[in-house]
Amino acid sequence: QVHLVESGGGLVQAGDSLRLSCVVSGLTLNIYPSGWFRQAPGKEREFVAVMGWSGGSTSYGDSVKGRFIISRDNARNTVYLQMNSLKPEDTAVYYCAVRSTRIRGATYQTEQSYDYWGQGTQVTVSS
Repeated sequence: QVHLVESGGGLVQAGDSLRLSCVVSGLTLNIYPSGWFRQAPGKEREFVAVMGWSGGSTSYGDSVKGRFIISRDNARNTVYLQMNSLKPEDTAVYYCAVRSTRIRGATYQTEQSYDYWGQGTQVTVSS
């Protein structure tokens, strides 16, 4: 079975940086789309970042462009989200996700694009 485990969240001040990690087991990560989403209390789950097939492209949500970077370490089967210049509005539970089968033409920017999810890690940014 495929399992994803996020880590790296915590309590930080505005302007600080964090790096989230998502270790994937049960699937060789290198060619498959992987993404990050976040959800604040009372809010819908929001697209944050995605790395496409074979790591060939990346996309980011408007609210994090220029501040967050998605990357992947194939040797460790791990997806990362580097978060810089954090703002209080970044406070949320962050989830990583992977799609294991091909969806031709998909952007992988929606929850429905993914079939495996991690448990989430809390990020809290104080002002």
